[in-house]
Amino acid sequence: MTYRIATVGGDGVGPEVVEQGCRVLDRLAELDGFTTERVDYDLGGRRYLSTGEVLDDAVLEELRGFDAIYLGAVGAPDVPPGVLERGLLLKLRFAFDQYVNLRPVKLYPGVASPVAGLTPERCDFVCVRENTESVYAGAGGTLYRGTPHEVATQESVNTRHGVERVLRYSFEAARRRRGHLTLVHKTNVLSYAGDLWMRTFEEVGDADFPDVERAYVHVDAACLYFVTDPERFDVVVTENLFGDIITDLGAAVQGGLGFASSGNLDPTRTNPSMFEPVHGSAPDIAGTGRADPVAAVLSLGQLLDFVGEQRSAQRIDRAVGALLAERDGAVPDGVGYSTVDVGDRLVELVAEN
Repeated sequence: MTYRIATVGGDGVGPEVVEQGCRVLDRLAELDGFTTERVDYDLGGRRYLSTGEVLDDAVLEELRGFDAIYLGAVGAPDVPPGVLERGLLLKLRFAFDQYVNLRPVKLYPGVASPVAGLTPERCDFVCVRENTESVYAGAGGTLYRGTPHEVATQESVNTRHGVERVLRYSFEAARRRRGHLTLVHKTNVLSYAGDLWMRTFEEVGDADFPDVERAYVHVDAACLYFVTDPERFDVVVTENLFGDIITDLGAAVQGGLGFASSGNLDPTRTNPSMFEPVHGSAPDIAGTGRADPVAAVLSLGQLLDFVGEQRSAQRIDRAVGALLAERDGAVPDGVGYSTVDVGDRLVELVAEN
């Protein structure tokens, strides 16, 4: 198989971590007998500041022809908030109907969690976040902006179609894992949207997934249980805004954003899906060799699993586990242990594991 992959290094440490991920990708292609065709795109804050462009329609159509997009990070201090988020990331998610955001929460051996006494056996679940609706749909507006009487509305849009398709994806994911799915919402207060989610959850589960055990947790309680009782979760599904928040809590529990990978998926495979670490561009350490590419490589693992290269994805998971165990908490310092050193070791480990 040959896979067409668009790479977007982006800003800050993004190009550095994507470079190491691509080195691992090339080694895996040799090991497992596939090939890649890669095209690099200059998108992000740097491009916006130099040209005033974020993502034009011509580039969007080019990206539509790829099997996947591999993104490092976007963000620059001089870019106003919302420009890249809405003009690039959300534009890609909506244009390519990437309605699933997938975030694993897995504590690896050798990684210190801020949760005292937490062990890897107790922390291994995935969060499925609906990725194209809720308050991120952009419905709302302002009245009397800039005056003492200003009114701002931001409406949460939830459709039966959008809710049902992400729930079906989540049920199927749970069936492939340990057979347990937890819906996270706020049905006691958000009575209209919560009712739609709960009714659909029960109806789809009863009709098509009776073998999957179901549970419900309010989002505030989920924040507690992520910390005190993470082993109660297998697959978690939630709406867009709640998912945006609780997945970063999950990243903290697993040891920090440096280990957090993500996929923005179109499960129908009609459009390319996008895979990225969620640690941001970290401009303060760009070029110092202190960026840790682990999350970018884990995101590559998600990419490979999604396109069907499960063996390579498993190699990445085992290699990262071995790396983190042997380095025992050490992180790149740019001097004795650098971004490239991590990449070197992972290239070796994917062949050994």
